[in-house]
Amino acid sequence: MRVQSTSAQKSGAAVQTKGLDIQTVIDGMGQGVMIFDRANRLVLNNRAALTFLGADYKLVKAEGWTAAAMLLSSRQTEPDQSIEGVRTRALATVTPIRFFTMRAGERIPCWAAAIQGQNGDVHLMITIDAPDWSALTELLDRYLNEVREAVASTQGHADLITQMTRQDNDDAALLARRVGGFAHIIDVHMHRLSRLTDLMTRLEAVRTGGLRDIARAKRRRIVLAHFVEDFMEALDETALIDPETETGDCRGRIQINVASNLAISASPAHLNVILRDVLRNAIMYSLKATPVRLIASASPRDNAVQIDIVDEGYGIRSGEAERIFTPFVRARQPQIISEFGYGLSLYLCKQEIEAMGGRIWFTSEERVGTTMSLKLPLWREVSP
Repeated sequence: MRVQSTSAQKSGAAVQTKGLDIQTVIDGMGQGVMIFDRANRLVLNNRAALTFLGADYKLVKAEGWTAAAMLLSSRQTEPDQSIEGVRTRALATVTPIRFFTMRAGERIPCWAAAIQGQNGDVHLMITIDAPDWSALTELLDRYLNEVREAVASTQGHADLITQMTRQDNDDAALLARRVGGFAHIIDVHMHRLSRLTDLMTRLEAVRTGGLRDIARAKRRRIVLAHFVEDFMEALDETALIDPETETGDCRGRIQINVASNLAISASPAHLNVILRDVLRNAIMYSLKATPVRLIASASPRDNAVQIDIVDEGYGIRSGEAERIFTPFVRARQPQIISEFGYGLSLYLCKQEIEAMGGRIWFTSEERVGTTMSLKLPLWREVSP
């Protein structure tokens, strides 16, 4: 099989490929490539595809597309989202079709596309992206470091408390202050360890591709006014803000304006976590005396409900806007860097909101404040 010349190449407008071996070209690609002919035989593949297939390569080479379809099955129940549905759509259009597959517990993005040989035969090309889970590796490293530090610090302070209680000391007030200080340090470590555990659990759902199915399975009718009322009553200030931060009256700063007739389709557990994360950021990155407003209103044009969380805080510089939803990347403003954080929560919120069929965005002005907005679909009653 040779590279098909395009009209641009024939006119001399593109770089000439004479003498360029296609096998050498695709072997230099980071993505796996497999090409199947009209008879569903595997006629071309590269080294990255061999790495992906491993021991299954011999089966695919012998059985062709039948074996490949079994390995690439995206485990979707809808016909057009099945691997055969993807193949049919790809061969019927010139536009590559995006799909996902699971391999060794990882959700791997792939493309299916139709390509034409010089004899006019249409072939199916599958490309397999190499998943990049450096974010999860970094989080795991942080988690283990946090665990080691928490264990060492907790054990050290426990030993000091034991020694102090065994000493003859008539100053009970001094002893109480020291024990209180030790308890606060232990509380900080346990709080951060708990948050990291939660972040790892949420990121794992993204990594394995299970988030969408989980969010759909937990989707319920939520009357937003009732949900927010219960959410505020259960809000734990010490769990919301890092214990090292001067929390003050966090709950008292939050002002609620939610219409009583709004019902959305969402997972209560995911919505609870998302509101906590967004409110935490709004409180941490604004002055203590300023209000944080949670406003919800209908968006009939989109069949959705829009929730705005508005603060009068430090705002986000225009040059930092692209960093906001990137994992482990935090804005480089001094007021933000000074607060403790992992730079992961808004990335996870975006994944979770989109898994529920919504979207999230923000508007901000430095030294004025930020509005973090999210839309979630209205609940629709479905007839049996």
